[in-house]
Amino acid sequence: MDEKQKFDITPKTKVGELLDRFPHLEEILIDIAPAFRKLRNPILRKTIAKVTSLSQAAKVGNVGLGEMINRLRSEAGMKKSGDFKSDSWNESAGRPEWVNDRDIVDKIDARAMLEEGEQPLGPVMSALRRLENDQMLELITPFMPAPIIDKAREKGHKTWSDKRKADEIHTYFGNSE
Repeated sequence: MDEKQKFDITPKTKVGELLDRFPHLEEILIDIAPAFRKLRNPILRKTIAKVTSLSQAAKVGNVGLGEMINRLRSEAGMKKSGDFKSDSWNESAGRPEWVNDRDIVDKIDARAMLEEGEQPLGPVMSALRRLENDQMLELITPFMPAPIIDKAREKGHKTWSDKRKADEIHTYFGNSE
């Protein structure tokens, strides 16, 4: 059995691993969501793509997870699968009460960092460790920072994201109560 046949495309599949095995799927990802054009940057491909799952990528690209997985599976010569559930970071449409501008003690604008191919996860996690009680961190990115949100939630932080423009997402992090 060929190596590609053993590989399965699921919500947990890392984008980097997918593209290593199926390089032609890069164009399909870009067709699904133009935000994925950044995958052409070799530095971002080596950093962010290595830690980003397809589930997270669907959130970044604002596309349906099942639709994306099934299209990728079809293009890779695999059988389509059932529907996949995707988490939503913003369960409520409005700004949560805990997000308060005066409680923001640190702000990281990661747009230039990402443009240079740097991964903002380290600086964000360092800033989160310094947060006290009602203090908040604001992160500005050109796309939904799915891997960072997932990691922060794993560590017990609450998060909320606000899409200000097509390429400007403000994500707020606070300590869970």
